[in-house]
Amino acid sequence: MYNIIERFMNKLTKEDVNNFALKNNVTLNSEELDFTYAFVMKNWQVLIKNPNMLDLDKYKNKFSEENLLKIKKLVREYSIKYKNYL
Repeated sequence: MYNIIERFMNKLTKEDVNNFALKNNVTLNSEELDFTYAFVMKNWQVLIKNPNMLDLDKYKNKFSEENLLKIKKLVREYSIKYKNYL
């Protein structure tokens, strides 16, 4: 499974992140998108190994309050949905 995720991540673009966010009712401004993309690209391996280590409150200054709440909800939903595959 890790190899599949790694191949996906190697092809992930900022536009992919933005499209995923929009699909999930999260409208990121350019700074939020830049931060999110850089964070995901830098930390995906660690998060796959230990998804519980993600503390989004550390990054509350990087997102609007509305987006932070939506992102927290989205992370919870996807963690529950996919935890058995990681």
